Amino acid sequence: MSVPALRIADPVTLAARIRALAGEMGFRRCGISGIELDEDEAHLRDWLAKGLYGSMEWMARHGDKRARPQELVPGTLRVISVVLDYADGDGQPDWEALADGERAYVARYARGRDYHKLMRNRLQKLADRIAAEVGPFGHRVFVDSAPVLERALARNAGLGWIGKHTCLIDRDGGSWFFLGEIYIDLPLPIDAPASAHCGTCTRCIDVCPTRAIVAPYRLDARRCISYLTIEHEGAIPEDLREGIGNRIFGCDDCQLVCPWNKFARRSDEPDFRARNNLDKATLAELFAWTEDEFLARTEGSAIRRSGHERWLRNIAVALGNAPGTPEVLEALASRREDASALVREHVAWALRRHGEKCRSEEQLPLLPE
Repeated sequence: MSVPALRIADPVTLAARIRALAGEMGFRRCGISGIELDEDEAHLRDWLAKGLYGSMEWMARHGDKRARPQELVPGTLRVISVVLDYADGDGQPDWEALADGERAYVARYARGRDYHKLMRNRLQKLADRIAAEVGPFGHRVFVDSAPVLERALARNAGLGWIGKHTCLIDRDGGSWFFLGEIYIDLPLPIDAPASAHCGTCTRCIDVCPTRAIVAPYRLDARRCISYLTIEHEGAIPEDLREGIGNRIFGCDDCQLVCPWNKFARRSDEPDFRARNNLDKATLAELFAWTEDEFLARTEGSAIRRSGHERWLRNIAVALGNAPGTPEVLEALASRREDASALVREHVAWALRRHGEKCRSEEQLPLLPE
């Protein structure tokens, strides 16, 4: 990639123009960073060396490229990072859902349409608008789609700091937002990095149901509910199942408890509105979905990536943690002989768990024959 000097005679003005164009695309904030990520590369290597990535082998395969934009896209000089909000109000409805053991909890970001396509299209339109201003230039758009250290780049672009839970936090907008990037070959002025403001707060560490935040700024993915319910393909370790509660796809606890999210910006993006009643559905309702129904209802959704089998596995765990109501027990019994060995094992665990609960309460177990 190369850029004639005459096209960027006034790089400061061009940078300001890019931020204005990003705003027109619906991005709340836009920043520009360099490509130096040496400290973050060292942190990433240490995290990988300790095996904290679980079964996400792709994290290890592309480790170095994540911290070296110029190797991922040769000629890259700067990175444009953008923020797109997806908050849907305060956290009270979420806490209420988590407290109701018969309801299903789906992470906020996954209740509507998959954000990847929406953001990628908007970023490409932003790149096209930039090209209209300066002529053709080398670039590549990313939305969680390649080995990119997006949070470190966004921090360096001034969009927020990486919190103790490892999510990016904006002091004026909380953390309920998606990130996207454009790698560019334009030598634009860079923004000042964001400073950190977590202070002595440890709410995110303390609230984690499975103690996945093993130290400030250090996440053990193998214990993380988002990893276990989305990325992990096999059986969920039994010692972590109780902590999952009724969370069947992802987890928001560390963000729900973060005091900075009182500044989160509510999104009115139609694509992010809950579909299929996922903000109110019961576990029994969702457990009844056939594979065809699952595929139809999750078309265009991030949930599709889990597949029907893991969807049922996750719900079986949540049903095992739920109150032993007739609806819960009947739902579990309905898949006692499921075609999937993975589902059967988790259903059997859930039924045993209810039997143990009943015996501990000196009741007869109400498990269907």
